[in-house]
Amino acid sequence: MIATPGADDAAERQAQLLRGCLDMCLLALLAAEPAHGYDLVRRLEVAGFGTVSYGTVYPLITRLHRLGLLANAVEPSPTGPPRKIYRLTEAGHERLAAWREQWVHFAGVVNDTLIPLGDDHVR
Repeated sequence: MIATPGADDAAERQAQLLRGCLDMCLLALLAAEPAHGYDLVRRLEVAGFGTVSYGTVYPLITRLHRLGLLANAVEPSPTGPPRKIYRLTEAGHERLAAWREQWVHFAGVVNDTLIPLGDDHVR
């Protein structure tokens, strides 16, 4: 007997997919507009990723900064203490371009596998 996937399976699959592409998506969001960590979490949610915790985003920001893909500047906040605003470095733009190309190819392969060309009723 084959078990049908439940909500737990779907949530775990979603988490795995997110882990595989979140760094690339953070770079893309920062390429569009520099931001602070809280804003990145909000923008991920607005983009449709659901709730992504600060405990997930901030370590990724730290890693991307350590790799030289992000730079930060401290700016005053109108509502509280100063905050770090992150932006892509030149290396970050180059890495994003490479990851974007890799992603487009990979997603195309996956789509071609999941939805064969002759399978019109799925499209």
